[in-house]
Amino acid sequence: MQFHHHGYVSTDPRVEPARGVGLDRPDDLPGEVDVLIVGSGPAGIVAAAQLAQFPDVVTRIVERRPERLAIGQADGIQARSVETFQAFGFAQQIIQEAYQITEMAFWKPSAETPRDITRTAVAPDDPAGISEFPHLIVNQARVIDYFAEYAQHSPARGAVDYGYEFVGLVVEDSGDRPVVVTLRRTSGPDSGSEVTVRAKYVVGADGARSGVRRAIGGTLAGDQAFHAWGVMDTLAVTDFPDIRKKCAIQSHDGGNILHIPREGNHLFRMYVDLGEVDETDGGRVRETPLEAIIERAQAILHPYTLDVKHVAWHSVYEVAHRLTDRFDDAETSPDGKPRVFLLGDACHTHSAKAGQGMNVSMQDGWNLAWKLGYVLEGRSDETLLRTYSDERQVVAKNLIDFDREWSTMMAKRPEEFSSPSELEDFYVATAEFPAGFMTEYAPSMITGDTAHQELASGFPVGKRFKSAPTVRVADAVRIHLGHHHRADGRYRVYAFADAGGAALERWAKWMHEDPASPVRRCTPQGANLDAIVDVKAVYPQDYSEIDVTRVPQIFLPRTGPFDLIDYEKVYATEDGNDIFAERGIGRDGAVVVVRPDQYVAAVLPLDAPEALGELLERVLLAR
Repeated sequence: MQFHHHGYVSTDPRVEPARGVGLDRPDDLPGEVDVLIVGSGPAGIVAAAQLAQFPDVVTRIVERRPERLAIGQADGIQARSVETFQAFGFAQQIIQEAYQITEMAFWKPSAETPRDITRTAVAPDDPAGISEFPHLIVNQARVIDYFAEYAQHSPARGAVDYGYEFVGLVVEDSGDRPVVVTLRRTSGPDSGSEVTVRAKYVVGADGARSGVRRAIGGTLAGDQAFHAWGVMDTLAVTDFPDIRKKCAIQSHDGGNILHIPREGNHLFRMYVDLGEVDETDGGRVRETPLEAIIERAQAILHPYTLDVKHVAWHSVYEVAHRLTDRFDDAETSPDGKPRVFLLGDACHTHSAKAGQGMNVSMQDGWNLAWKLGYVLEGRSDETLLRTYSDERQVVAKNLIDFDREWSTMMAKRPEEFSSPSELEDFYVATAEFPAGFMTEYAPSMITGDTAHQELASGFPVGKRFKSAPTVRVADAVRIHLGHHHRADGRYRVYAFADAGGAALERWAKWMHEDPASPVRRCTPQGANLDAIVDVKAVYPQDYSEIDVTRVPQIFLPRTGPFDLIDYEKVYATEDGNDIFAERGIGRDGAVVVVRPDQYVAAVLPLDAPEALGELLERVLLAR
């Protein structure tokens, strides 16, 4: 964390100085905004938090509830999401608060007494070490709280406008703010009255029954499994030995349970199999009483007892997998340009048991928000916005295909599996997908090809930047290289030095001086050198061999009104953790370009610096 560069700070350094629209942000919802976000769930609040880093963009997020969410349905936090939390500055706080999954136990009917369940296997949660961050369980409401706090502490001072329900919208064919949105107040003395807001862009993050989706003619299509599950957050006394472990429990004839301990050490969640549902049921299964869910769980757990003391929340749902036919309104917009976008459950719904809904929704929000910020601040042309639908629609389709397979397996009876270990084998073999690391964006205006992938094989182009331990040269602090990638809207360029250092010297000189360099071409006049593109050096030597005062000037940019030197751009290998070896970087070095949302945009050679200029010229406008 950097502070003091604008002068001495004695207050909370996480609270950034207000700038731009954050200096006099009105409490009341204005009639004109740049971005209107509908819905303050995980997708919407992430988008608002990222846009709060763009101080010249007027963003407002409306929520029909009169106050913050108290009890959230989602609770599974995959490792990719914790990496995202690190970028937004609260990973360590939420890790302390959450329950951490380290392994999953599998229970099946006993061979001797089939009515009883017995533990048959225990699988590690992350056998391949795909992330330095853990798999967590924590209430969705707390996740939203942390993002909301980040938005409030950001330069634009973002905050949720509670008590506004979406009614409808019209996209006009002219005007600076062509999207006309009608909202209805749901609380306060003016409850029931309607207000109109004009916006340049609207983001629909308003859930599976999205009014924004209907307003642009979108529909959710897919299938229903006609299989019901009861879910309950429970405080209970039990002699079941794995009550504080994640478990997949299969009984002989009572159905199955997915058991997930919750944060706080006492609460746990059970997804209880209620069996198949007749196609003519018409939703009546959703009226299943809590007592029936508890009785079912008690039967499945036999011979163990479950004495339920309190149920904080419960529900009944039927498994369904649906995907919207559009992620934006480009098809119906008067000028063919997307003005309205859909995020999260508004465009994809699936079962709850794979822990994907909240996680994928947050990545939807981050993907779109930095792009909106770039367009509205003049960093990029508005064609950038078309990449949102292109990228996230593929991710949603892959997710639904995976979730359909996983939810089907969770509903099987033991005798229906092809082998006794099929369920646990599938869990281990597919661990990287639900953890959030199989997203791989195709080549586009913001993602390059793989022509030079061999220069850094451990940083696959299109996939998230997989961090690794390094040493910061200036102060010998051991730190993961990716942990300084904050959600501040900047591109990151990591220059991994060649063995002799000569190629890095030439590359750095070009970056610092050449008019075609993205640093020179795209940085606004008067801004810090790293305001748009944050350039870092990583050396293959031990940190003690590097004189930080003699590295190229591009890696020692001046910052703030006092023109202070930033010493946090130069890294070296850590004893016993060679990032060059771990990420497949050879003696010739490499340049790894990372998008604002932490996805690798390109791997390029050091000896062709103009390739970086050409890549970023497709995205960044000259300033």
